[in-house]
Order: sequence, then C-alpha cells, then structure tokens
Amino acid sequence: MEIIMKSLKIWLLLLTLATVSSCGGFKAKRQSGDESDEAAMEVTDKWVSGDTERVVKDIIKHIGNHKGFKRYLRGHGGSPTVFIGEVKNLTAEAYFPINDINDEFLNEISASGDFVLVDAAAREQMLKEITYQHDGMVDPKTAAKVGNQTGAQLMIFGNIYMKPRSRKGKTIKQYSVNIRMTNLSKGTEVLRVRTKLNKFSEKGGAGW
Repeated sequence: MEIIMKSLKIWLLLLTLATVSSCGGFKAKRQSGDESDEAAMEVTDKWVSGDTERVVKDIIKHIGNHKGFKRYLRGHGGSPTVFIGEVKNLTAEAYFPINDINDEFLNEISASGDFVLVDAAAREQMLKEITYQHDGMVDPKTAAKVGNQTGAQLMIFGNIYMKPRSRKGKTIKQYSVNIRMTNLSKGTEVLRVRTKLNKFSEKGGAGW
C-alpha cells in the first residue's frame, strides 16, 4: 500500500510539472484595433475598417500632390467651395462598405482645410434632385446644374472597382479606388487620382 501511495504522489508531481511547463510557453497579448485590422488583412479577403482608412488617406495624399490641383489653387486664390458627390460601388460585392468610404472621405476632405464644403443637408438634397433630373425625367435643357444651385466651384466624385487577378499561383482581389475632380464653371477636369489595394482571396478567379 505504501509503495502504491508513493507511486501515486510521484505521478501527480510529474503531471503538475508537465502542466506548468506547457503553460509557461503561452503568452497572451491584447491587440489594438489597428493591430487587429492588420492581422485581419493577412487572414481574410474581406474589406476591413483599416482598408478604408488606408485608401482614403492615400487618395488625400495624391490630391495634395497633384500638379493640376496645385495649379488650380494658385489661380483660385483661396479655398474653393466643393460639392462632394458619391463614390460609387462598382464591384460585384453587394455588401461592400461604400458608405464607410464616403463618410471617411468627407471627414478627410474637411480635415485637409483645402476646401469649403457644401453642407451635408444641401449635399443630400442636391444628390437626390440631380439624380432625379438626370434619369430622363426632366428635359436636359432645363435640368439643374449643381454648380449654380450650390455655389460650388468644384465637384468630386468617383468609383470603386474590383478585379480578381492571379499572382504567384494565388488569386487576389484587386480593388481600384478612382477619384475625379471637375471645375464646374468650365466643365474641365482638374485632377484624376487612383489608389489600389490587394486582398488575398480563397476563391478561384473563375468563380467571379
């Protein structure tokens, strides 16, 4: 009986040491929101909030560095009034977070200090009215022009495409965010900028 008890104690001791040893190699780490998004980019083909922030900041950077825009600002002599149209989702993804991109873009345009924005209420009303008038419901000769209605000198609008591509044996979803700026009084293009983002996909290219 004594031998059995000693053996049992030795077995329990070895089991305890093994448990402590296995737990010693584990380290918990709390991740920030940015770190979580960065990790998500590596393991998912879904668009995450960090993607929205990155592409919008990149677009704003391109706008600030654009020679045509710099030339327009020099000739304008002040902060132009800008009407922000919609950035449209032209991907095949019905649930693509296009509203998040539009909101982020508006916030960054405002924060840049380079523009005087048409207020949000006027913007929404004008978008509805212009869409209605240019959908064949009104004679084009009498359709309202956004510049005259809002007093804006510039209009910014754009779209987002997604194309599947293959790279090194892997399929990726290549997003292209395209932004254009138009001088409303002259009808000429001030700038056209684009940024791209690639997301690894589990789907094959033939599945799109």
